[in-house]
Amino acid sequence: MAIQSVERWNELILEQDTQEPLPEGGLLAAVDLGSNSFHLIIAKIEHGEMRPVEVLAEKVQLGAGLKNSQLSDEAIERGLDSLSRFAQLLESVEPERVRVVGTNALRMAKNRHAFTKPAGRILGTKVDVIYGREEARLVYLGVAHSLADDAQSRLVIDIGGGSTEFIIGERFEPQRLESLQMGCVSYGKACFPDGKISKDNYRNAYDRARVQAFHIRHKYNANHWEECVGSSGTLQAIETILTQNGWGEGGIDRKGLAKLEKKLLKFKTMDNIELEGLAAPRRGVILPGVAIIGALFDVLGIEHMRTSKGALREGVIYDLMGRLSHEDVRERTVNALMQRYAVDTDKAEIVERRALTFFTATRTSWQLEPTDWELLRWVARTHEIGMAISHKHFNRHSAYLLRNADLPGFSQEEQEQLAVLALGQRGKLGADPLADIADSDHVRMQYLLSIMRLATCFKYVSKLALLPDFSIRARDHSLALDFPEGWLEEHPLTARELKQEQSVLQKIGVELIIS
Repeated sequence: MAIQSVERWNELILEQDTQEPLPEGGLLAAVDLGSNSFHLIIAKIEHGEMRPVEVLAEKVQLGAGLKNSQLSDEAIERGLDSLSRFAQLLESVEPERVRVVGTNALRMAKNRHAFTKPAGRILGTKVDVIYGREEARLVYLGVAHSLADDAQSRLVIDIGGGSTEFIIGERFEPQRLESLQMGCVSYGKACFPDGKISKDNYRNAYDRARVQAFHIRHKYNANHWEECVGSSGTLQAIETILTQNGWGEGGIDRKGLAKLEKKLLKFKTMDNIELEGLAAPRRGVILPGVAIIGALFDVLGIEHMRTSKGALREGVIYDLMGRLSHEDVRERTVNALMQRYAVDTDKAEIVERRALTFFTATRTSWQLEPTDWELLRWVARTHEIGMAISHKHFNRHSAYLLRNADLPGFSQEEQEQLAVLALGQRGKLGADPLADIADSDHVRMQYLLSIMRLATCFKYVSKLALLPDFSIRARDHSLALDFPEGWLEEHPLTARELKQEQSVLQKIGVELIIS
């Protein structure tokens, strides 16, 4: 491929930004891989809102198979068996309109790729493991669409199997997000060994939750919101029990919790729990859930909570609607990063355009996807955010920020990949620059890293008019650049950097040929 004109640049950019609009009546799907249960929802889009057409939930307890930050083979097998059943329902939905998200158990598992990669093959799309605050954002999005669109400030709480999310927001905008490491499955394992019930075990769970809640009490107590909403299956189960046993008239309150706690503590083991309104699959998590919510009522000053059927999976659907309608929250996140760290937008645009040159020339031979261009575009825009910390080794600072900052809309894997590309944009590469990347993604990331490094090489050729009419030819693990006679001699800085790139790229398995 040869780059010939500024007009061609604009054509290429438009080609990359073009996508099919979301049709009225189209189907979207979300899969929530929770620490306790897996949930699937398929929804039809009508007038900008979602209408569920298929729902499926299975208790998998992935978190119960997590020990020493490793998922057991049995837990992985349970999860994959469940997804094989989900896959049958997903056959009616186009793969690009399905999003699969993993939460706390997969966040904590160092061997998560042993599950996420085969899971992706079963479902026909990748699995996005999301950070706790991103989970909180999506939970709020799902809850907000299930409630009245009023201006009332609300606290939303979602108790999951391994983590609990807290969000304060108004209407559809979250204002504060937090995720704490406490959940009904993890507390069940830690505080009720072998499912045995005692006052001491219960107090242990309550005290643990109380200590966790103390860390956020100043920003999430009742002085900061007008209404409290619970969104998890555990909280809905508690409300159902209170209502059916005559201990409440809707929602959850302190008196009802006290009666439920007293009743539950009369049982000797989780398996023996029998209560009107309690489904058998929830026996093992209901008491830890009561301990957690009881502690939150006490620490945060909650008097009453109503529940919402909106949750993470509904939030994923609404977020996916935005992505397919050119309202991707990730774009807002990247723009906010650029503003916060005073990015030189002209230089960022140059690197983005250079990256687009190489991506367009190599995408077919290297089998790159539109999602790969998204990664390159975002890292090109933010590759110099580390300059706000120090010019020296700015790429290291950029990588640290991209890996560790709260980036709404981005998955854990996306942030890790952005960090790898930012770190490897210049200078020497470490012994294993792709150590944090799944083996199955190594070749793709080698190609993206090559493109990013070459894009930064050409950022010193600052005007589009000065780009030569050069050709780019890509083959497996090789890239050939053919320049007009004399151009490299006239641009010694670029020539020297390209020469250095030959040896650097060779270390990651890409041969760079310059002529």
